[in-house]
Amino acid sequence: MASRTVSWLLARSISSSGPRSALLPRGKKLGLVSRGGIHRYNSTAAAAEEPITPPVTVPHTQLLINGKFVDAASGRTFQTLDPRTGELIANVAEGDAEDVNRAVAAARKAFDEGPWPRLPAFERQKILLKCADLVDKHNDEIAALETWDNGKPYEQAAKVEVPMFARLFRYYAGWADKIHGLTVPADGPYHVQTLHEPIGVAGQIIPWNFPLLMFAWKVGPALATGNTIVLKTAEQTPLSALYVARLFHEAGLPEGVLNIISGFGPTAGAALASHMDVDKLAFTGSTETGKIVLELGAKSNLKPVTLELGGKSPFIVCEDADVDQAVELAHFALFFNQACACFCRTLASAAALDLVHSCTKKYTTNLLRKPRRVLQDAQSAIHSRPALNKALRYTSNKSFLTLTNSGSANFLKAGRVDSEQFEKILKYIRSGVECGATLETGGERHGSKGYYVQPTVFSNVKDDMLIAKDEIFGPVQSILKFKDLNEVIKRSNATRYGLAAGVFTQNIDTANTLIRALRVGTVWVNTFDIFDAAIPFGGYKMSGHGREKGIYSLSNYLQVKAVVTPLKNPAWL
Repeated sequence: MASRTVSWLLARSISSSGPRSALLPRGKKLGLVSRGGIHRYNSTAAAAEEPITPPVTVPHTQLLINGKFVDAASGRTFQTLDPRTGELIANVAEGDAEDVNRAVAAARKAFDEGPWPRLPAFERQKILLKCADLVDKHNDEIAALETWDNGKPYEQAAKVEVPMFARLFRYYAGWADKIHGLTVPADGPYHVQTLHEPIGVAGQIIPWNFPLLMFAWKVGPALATGNTIVLKTAEQTPLSALYVARLFHEAGLPEGVLNIISGFGPTAGAALASHMDVDKLAFTGSTETGKIVLELGAKSNLKPVTLELGGKSPFIVCEDADVDQAVELAHFALFFNQACACFCRTLASAAALDLVHSCTKKYTTNLLRKPRRVLQDAQSAIHSRPALNKALRYTSNKSFLTLTNSGSANFLKAGRVDSEQFEKILKYIRSGVECGATLETGGERHGSKGYYVQPTVFSNVKDDMLIAKDEIFGPVQSILKFKDLNEVIKRSNATRYGLAAGVFTQNIDTANTLIRALRVGTVWVNTFDIFDAAIPFGGYKMSGHGREKGIYSLSNYLQVKAVVTPLKNPAWL
């Protein structure tokens, strides 16, 4: 599958003629224009002002242990809230150390005695493919649930993330029967081979910003390689993992292979990280929490730990760049959806700085205009699908998807998942103002309900300001000036993070210089956010250890065993 940007997938999903994208009546258009890889939308109808209840029930709020949904041992529950309003969605079972013990015991038995690691790899492959098929079948329900719990645009969930989830599982299903060792030549009459064996019980902890995709990044390779799993969801977004896990059991996943614990980091997360019977740990989240996870893993049974942590990704706009396109890409990368690899630190050459300022202010100001109704022309085409009709109207709410009449595809994904994250972002914005940076746009709360922050841009930012150094994990962009390549390389690398970087230039020599000099795990050149299933993702320095996705992720869940046997009178060596 060719690489695709998130914006490309969104545009294609609305404009293509496939069965799931046949939302527009023939002859109708949504103002879709392709320009330099950026897809623009126009819509002029009025926006729905009040949040709409998603057309989906919440079927599972208990823990999943040994193939069954069960209450927490303590009987406690916690609230998962609608980020648009702060109102209750559901009360979810609150797992703790005792529940982790039960889940690990189930996973251990499933690995040591159960069929999963003993199935022919082709049989595991078939089950994973059926899992993906069921996710496709329930795309709309999963997307609505993810949107309700996380606050992301429904179109993003339904047209991008759920299909990407299914694609990832098909990718890993393809690997299941292609994992093998080597025959190794040795000095002397010996036959030497290596075996790649499943590591055992994998503990996995995922974050709130991409609950479904982080589930796939971790569960996919672990299942393909024959392991069993105990996964702890983020306490802010527990619902979609429980829903999908039920589909996996419907597809034929044996009991105890995939166990889901909802709960809090200091209790359930710490118990999983420090458990003596967990053989491997994978964590995605903040760098500070990653340090704790790594310490707990080391202090327990020295389990190997994969960490995908924070970032402060530089976006370098050189003097020969197509500045308008570069700024629009940076705009998408930061404001489309919050991610650890977003381009929150824009470094513009002195020659391009003024144009970067004006373009950035234009695009961000557009986000702050009055929201417009989404997919107006689509409504008459889907009157026979009331559930999807409601879901599309749900996305038109200003708290989810904002489209302006400026012609730019503007997605107001400025919402935070809870009040703690919301207040953290506002604190960083105040810090930027107090330190002397120029607040160009935004900087305040958006709306009166929920946890939404206006898309915010600072100029005249200095490297020593907190907004330039710390991972804010919010819609806050800093613009800095550089003089030459040597300076921008030094300043880009002068950070504790090393997750990703963007480079915009028309000069191949400049691109090659920066590609090799930047100490990051991913460099996007004249593009952004390409997250194909086969492309590895991970960081340098304090952005983590190991890689997610692609062939490299398989090694996270495999042990390599060398086997040596003597040869008697060999015909050859």
